[in-house]
Amino acid sequence: MMGGFFGAELKYAGYDKVVFRNKSPRLVYIWINNDKVEIRDASHLKGKGALETQDLIRAELKEPRAQVAAIGLAGENRVFTASIEQSRSSASRLGGGAVMGDKNIKAVAVRGTKDLNLARGAEFMEYMAEVTEYINFRNTNPIPDVMTILSGIGSPQEMKHTDEKWHTENFMWGNARTRRRDFWSKPNEENWTKSQLEAVKRLISCFNCPQQCGALVSSEDGPRYMMKCFGKLTYSMAAYVDDLRFNFRILQRATEYGVDSFSTPQILAFAVELYEAGILTDKDFEGCPSDKEGRFIWLLDRVARREGIGDILADGVYYAARKIGNGAEEFDHNTIKKHEQLPLKLGMLDPIYFLMYATNEKISITQIEGNFPQAAFPTKEQRESFVKDWPQVPDERFKQYVMQWEPRGDNAIPYFPTPDMCCEIVDWMEMLHNIDDALGLCAGMGSFCLKPPYHIHNYPKLISAATGMDMDESGLKKIVNRSRNLHRAFNNMRGMRRVDEKPPEDHWKRRFPELEEQLLSTYYNYKGWNIDGIPTKERLLELDLGYVAEELEKRGVLKVGQN
Repeated sequence: MMGGFFGAELKYAGYDKVVFRNKSPRLVYIWINNDKVEIRDASHLKGKGALETQDLIRAELKEPRAQVAAIGLAGENRVFTASIEQSRSSASRLGGGAVMGDKNIKAVAVRGTKDLNLARGAEFMEYMAEVTEYINFRNTNPIPDVMTILSGIGSPQEMKHTDEKWHTENFMWGNARTRRRDFWSKPNEENWTKSQLEAVKRLISCFNCPQQCGALVSSEDGPRYMMKCFGKLTYSMAAYVDDLRFNFRILQRATEYGVDSFSTPQILAFAVELYEAGILTDKDFEGCPSDKEGRFIWLLDRVARREGIGDILADGVYYAARKIGNGAEEFDHNTIKKHEQLPLKLGMLDPIYFLMYATNEKISITQIEGNFPQAAFPTKEQRESFVKDWPQVPDERFKQYVMQWEPRGDNAIPYFPTPDMCCEIVDWMEMLHNIDDALGLCAGMGSFCLKPPYHIHNYPKLISAATGMDMDESGLKKIVNRSRNLHRAFNNMRGMRRVDEKPPEDHWKRRFPELEEQLLSTYYNYKGWNIDGIPTKERLLELDLGYVAEELEKRGVLKVGQN
């Protein structure tokens, strides 16, 4: 899943997806030119950067308009956080680049010039006109009383906005370790704003999108590359470097290597902490510069190349901590289900986000965000204003939940929203993420932002008009639940159980173990899963997934007769 132009180009070539099976004995790339598909030798591309590879393949094919999704050195070396990069976006989470590297696939290039056919084109375009009208409205009428990056539409407009007070003072620095509440001083604000405005050469959009969530950047006359979202900050904050220009420089290097800009900085910060604690030694860091910037660049090089200590770090914090031992496990304090999460450490347990963090199936950053507000509005007037302009809700009762939710008192976190309410809210968030993933739609236009142009009430209309498969909301919800339970069953077969569904111990300062167990049990029951978080046979049969129930029973994951 990635934005940019690759998906659209693939569709114009006549395909909905690319499935890799088996493994090549040598490095290759795949060239899709409408109906013609070739597997081509890529030995000359070995070791090349992900962005460099795209340019070389376009030149070799003499197709400047071909879209190329490629891996860098990190993917070739099967670094667990390796990404798949393509001009205006990337598939970054969960190591898709490592899978391509393991299969010896350097890149997939595609050129499509076919027509697209819609079942009821005129009707579809009428619905799209309504979507465009709403986008234009929201662009000129941002949501009041919420943080800037949540007030509009699209992936957070990090490249448009220069005000980073919220991120820099609320997200954690280092190895998700330090909250710098007074960072956004006037000098830092001026320095960061100037650095960003100088680096951004132009704002860019994905295919046929009116929003500009990304930017073409070049810092200090360095190579140009695409940047979007929170990656603008992650390396500077992880390295405790107050100069944003460092982030622009190292992110260009990281993009060529092809690594995820959320997990990788945390892995590097984890290594620095181990060195400062004496768990990693001078021998492990032999040749490493002593300054913060040089140290991070050195570590990034080691990880991407799997050299020295980098070979262990390349497996991510969870596995690296256990390989290193000697107390390193205690420094693994920001992983969920063996994967690095957002560098956040908060005060009071939030029951909604406890469930979203704990039960998230794909460990994606955006799936812990959604259409429901992240916190209670301080005043009744603000709550009334928010729910008045909220057609996206699947049911009117969600408006009442917002009206009842207060910052303090009996109707405040952690006990409000109630476990039953939280299950409904989280189910709504999950539903939208699953729809976006199935359609290949940007989460910034549907499941990620507060009041998106795409939602449960217009999705069925758009799908029906485009495909000719008449779809209503209940039919779409069943498809979503099939997808959700397939994800769940697959992970259950890989060993995931209730015991794994726990956010880091220090994620919130104030934890409520009994409430957390109640939340999980209530949520499992709501989803039709057993006490260990495994879909029951009854639930799978309801979703026409009897074959999945049989497989779970065959493997002993679901006991025969167990519900």
